[in-house]
Amino acid sequence: MAEMWITMGPQHPMTHGLWTLRVKVDGETVVDTEPELGYIHRGVEKICEARDFTQITPYCDRLCYVSAMTWAHSYIYSAENLLEVEVPERAEYIRLIATEIQRVTSHLMWLGAYSPDIGNLTIFTWCLRDREMFIDLMQELGGSRLHYNFPRVGGVKRDLPVGFAQRCRAKIALFLGRLKEYEMLLDESTVFLVRTQGVGLASAEAMVNAGVTGPNLRAAGVNYDVRWAHPYSVYDELDWMPSVEKPSSVKGADCYDRYRVRMEEMVIACEMVLEALEKIPGGADSHYSPGDAMIQSKAPLRAPAGSSGFHHYEDCRGESMFYLQGGGEGRGKHPYRVSIRSPMFITIPFVAKTMIGYKIADIPAIMGSFDPCIGETDR
Repeated sequence: MAEMWITMGPQHPMTHGLWTLRVKVDGETVVDTEPELGYIHRGVEKICEARDFTQITPYCDRLCYVSAMTWAHSYIYSAENLLEVEVPERAEYIRLIATEIQRVTSHLMWLGAYSPDIGNLTIFTWCLRDREMFIDLMQELGGSRLHYNFPRVGGVKRDLPVGFAQRCRAKIALFLGRLKEYEMLLDESTVFLVRTQGVGLASAEAMVNAGVTGPNLRAAGVNYDVRWAHPYSVYDELDWMPSVEKPSSVKGADCYDRYRVRMEEMVIACEMVLEALEKIPGGADSHYSPGDAMIQSKAPLRAPAGSSGFHHYEDCRGESMFYLQGGGEGRGKHPYRVSIRSPMFITIPFVAKTMIGYKIADIPAIMGSFDPCIGETDR
């Protein structure tokens, strides 16, 4: 049978965003792929060079609408490294609570979007139902439901609201019970297992060589988590271990392994939030004024020419990085250079090649299992 090229995207549901996957097929078998990105490139890095260090934060929120809080914090830590700012310990605990709640909402959005790709519509409604509970908590912190603009250079915008800890504990307890229902619905589904097990195999060696990080790498048995390998914030003060899956095959991790590692990661994130609420200095039920030194320290407004700041961060999809160079406009009030490392910009071209040898019907299962986000990819 003659080979031919077909196009999946940019409107195809499998893409989970605006990008195109060109697929070369021989009958139903994939023999080659070409990913085409750049449909929603916004030039965020260049825009940030015309903004001061505080004004940049909302742009980072919009790098990934599913995980705005983690991207904003990824930038904030780089800015604090550049400006040499010390952050109050209470603010660090609040940051950890916010980002781990965001990790749960991000994984719920992934699972809700992924399941219909492989034939399960029920999970979509369940995930959005439970995601709303955690979005409500995020709204209490930042004031918005998707783009929070919550972290500040030197701390956070506001303290934990009155009663936040009690509501957070109750919602986590409810969610952890429901998570067992998720597993019953998926792990006991023949359709789900057939679509995910033995499909989309990716070896640890190949992913390390390509620069793939995050849950996708840990699904292949590699114990690398930035929060664990290079601790920042107060992660080293909590009792936790990264979620690492033993791959199902000697050839690497399959779609099912990537599903399992994220399910476990949601449990770990919830446990970290509960522990942080217990250990936070001053207590989780205390309340300070927005200007209190417990939640924010004063930060310099300028970074001199020749200075630089860098931080790598465990985003929901892998290792994100920001590089900032000082000495920009306004006598250093703006960064001279901003460079962003998106984990998905690395992962998507790698995933496209893992599809070779599988069937067309396997493409949505494979691509969705890697949790693509095109906003952060194109920037």
